[in-house]
Amino acid sequence: MSEFYASAPIALRDDLAEAHARAWGRIGCPGTWWDGVQRVAIAAETRHALACALCHQRKEALSPAAIGGRHDSLGALPDAVVEVVHRVRTDPSRLSKSWFRGVIAGGFSEEQYVETVSIVAHVVAIDTMAGGLGFDLLAVPRPEPGAPSPRARRGEELFRPCVAPIPGAAPNARLLARIPGDHSRADRAVGGAGVSLEPMSLLNDQSHFAAPCERRDPQ
Repeated sequence: MSEFYASAPIALRDDLAEAHARAWGRIGCPGTWWDGVQRVAIAAETRHALACALCHQRKEALSPAAIGGRHDSLGALPDAVVEVVHRVRTDPSRLSKSWFRGVIAGGFSEEQYVETVSIVAHVVAIDTMAGGLGFDLLAVPRPEPGAPSPRARRGEELFRPCVAPIPGAAPNARLLARIPGDHSRADRAVGGAGVSLEPMSLLNDQSHFAAPCERRDPQ
């Protein structure tokens, strides 16, 4: 993939190309909650969502909940997973707490949701880079064998107050997540009135015990 970026019409940092190469290859590896085949299917469905008729109708509607129907999918994933992938990809600004609760009530765990959103985000970021450079989209990675390795029992356990920079990122491009110590416990809970765990959890698709992108911030 570094060679792919090497032919770009503008100069790109080597560390950025290497980070994208690692992230793209990681999609095909078993994760914490999905195996390699499922992760690659989520990546492919992320791209396919842009051609979904139901998503287009919902995008034009005053409320996406007002439009029923079934997504045009590739058929490799359960409907609940397709719903999450398509909504996150095509209409993320109107995702609601009630929609999220409905997804979880339908048998989609919080942990699976976190990993799914991470895959969608990686695909969108790398596809956007390719499109901006005028290149064709990369083929989805080949799935690697192996089973997922869950190490956390609740979505909250995926969070750690100090999150390290994205792998391969430049030292001046850091994502640090800190919650002030004066926030109440209610504010720290998912959905609390103050700073919540939800945006922090989306930074990783593995538990903090396994995620290669996490390490303690030296500062």
